[in-house]
Amino acid sequence: MPIAHSKLTAQGQISVPAEVRRRLGVGPGSVLEWVNDGEQVVVRRSGRYTSQDVHDALFQRVPANRSLDQLKDGLRRAIRKRHARS
Repeated sequence: MPIAHSKLTAQGQISVPAEVRRRLGVGPGSVLEWVNDGEQVVVRRSGRYTSQDVHDALFQRVPANRSLDQLKDGLRRAIRKRHARS
């Protein structure tokens, strides 16, 4: 059952119904993407970043191997620094 209907203008434009905008969480300036999904085309809110962008940002380089003792020591120092009284 459809959520809503839109009519295509002569210029190829459509209005996104309020219920669809609300469900997608979009407003003026939002970007929607159209995805071919076999027998249908899906319209969805476009993400700012792809999963590959996120992966590349988090894992730009391979971290150096450390021993368990080095990892524990690093955690202790980080916790002490974070909770140190000024």
